[in-house]
Amino acid sequence: MPRTEFDALPDDARLWVFSSSRPLAPDESEALLTRVDGFLDGWNAHGHPLTGAREWREHRFLLVAVDEASAPPSGCSIDALHRILKEYEASRGVGMTDHADVLYRDGDGAVRSAPRLDFARMAKAGEVGLDTPVFDTTLTRKADLATGFEVPATAAWHRRAFWLQLT
Repeated sequence: MPRTEFDALPDDARLWVFSSSRPLAPDESEALLTRVDGFLDGWNAHGHPLTGAREWREHRFLLVAVDEASAPPSGCSIDALHRILKEYEASRGVGMTDHADVLYRDGDGAVRSAPRLDFARMAKAGEVGLDTPVFDTTLTRKADLATGFEVPATAAWHRRAFWLQLT
């Protein structure tokens, strides 16, 4: 059973969070998801099919998860996932795999991204605060999405990275 529904995966499913460097237009999202679905349909580790799923959120976040109980992913299978995303990046001129930007929700509710140095400057200037909703793209388990994906900066690694030096 290669590809399944995201909600059908167990809470302990291994998770990768990829964020686009800009919101994707509907045709770009469709092209990305078609490519990822095709990949997941044949995803395997050393000949063993992997049970994986994906979810698309906020026109920016690709969540990919795999049920490690059915078969654990190998380094080569994880590299293959990254490879198809890098191919997409090159074809569309959008970043998906570098995790360099900080993603946050602005006062109007829009998801924004900023390079880490810019986000640090914004924190110092008070343009973003400890209550600013941020997205934690470092999560590694599906269950963590419910409580740790979009949280106030004070509850994420962002607090240590951008505010501790200010106090």
